[in-house]
Amino acid sequence: MLTPVVADVVAAPIPVTGSDGRVHLAYELRLTNTGSQPATITSLQVKGNGRTLVDLSGDALTPWFQALGGGPKAGNVLAPGQQGLVWIDATLDSPDDVPRSLDHVVNVDFPQATSLVPKQLAENVADTNVDTREAVRIRSPLDGPRWLDGTGCCTVTSHRAAVLPINGRMLAAERFAIDFVQLDEQGRIYTGDQKQLSSYEYYGAPVRAVSDGEIIAVVGNLSEQVPGASPQGLPLDQYGGNHVVQAIGDGRFAFYAHLQPGSVDNISVGQNLRAGEQIGLLGNSGNTDAPHLHFHVMDGPDYLASNGIPFEFENFDLDGRVTGESLEAAATAGAPVVDEAGTQPGSRSDEMPLYLDVVTFPGS
Repeated sequence: MLTPVVADVVAAPIPVTGSDGRVHLAYELRLTNTGSQPATITSLQVKGNGRTLVDLSGDALTPWFQALGGGPKAGNVLAPGQQGLVWIDATLDSPDDVPRSLDHVVNVDFPQATSLVPKQLAENVADTNVDTREAVRIRSPLDGPRWLDGTGCCTVTSHRAAVLPINGRMLAAERFAIDFVQLDEQGRIYTGDQKQLSSYEYYGAPVRAVSDGEIIAVVGNLSEQVPGASPQGLPLDQYGGNHVVQAIGDGRFAFYAHLQPGSVDNISVGQNLRAGEQIGLLGNSGNTDAPHLHFHVMDGPDYLASNGIPFEFENFDLDGRVTGESLEAAATAGAPVVDEAGTQPGSRSDEMPLYLDVVTFPGS
């Protein structure tokens, strides 16, 4: 059968257990319209073990779909020759339920039928084996209470959306990246002047190695940014600001970004650190509009030219989860966050915090 829309995955999914107790398969499906007509993606189903794991149709698909390139974005439509991405978060009850492979069914509408292609078509595309590697288990990079996961997995945050063409490949280094900010006892990110680093109580918090391992890269001489707005005209190689890359075994690398200038002066390439040793201090260097620690784990030493892989923290307490609207107000107006109803707080082990979680890590 002629299938004008073809598909592949950016990287095979690796299962990870989230703080909701469910196993997540987070990955991206790339669609290409090879035909001469616009293709409307009306729905997408992800199937595994003989059942449907994800069913996105119509308006439910829209937040998870993005056509690539220029031109107007008209619904879930791919122009002739255009590519698009669908971000997928398939969840399962337990590791025992993870399928060995995933099948995808894309339903497509075309403006008119031809002798070779009908007006409506259901395509089976991108049969994909699930990666058999386990999520890496690590200690936390921070200590203490009320750390908010500002842009983590698994909805389409700025991190998950950052699927970039790097060195001739589409890569998602930030697929599981987390931006950590710390709330004060009133649930605020900052008090006072938003543009002053001193307004953020957690500025300068110690950042610690999440595992034993060798230091692969260090940058420590970039100036802090002024909070309250993203920097303009920043070169790509300065997006991470002052940062450290650490090899943590089995071809995995930890990335600690936006550190304070001078705080990594005692860290050098080739140095071996033990888990829990201080790497630097939380800062506001690089591509940042407020002090935070950007942390992710990746399958290569370059923090952009790699694919992000999942990680689970050995121990933490889930304090709650905040609403997205209140996080926006906290970040821009200094308002306290608002808890989302229905979250089950408690101790967690070998899980990954999810977007909008507030957690307490072991330590002072």
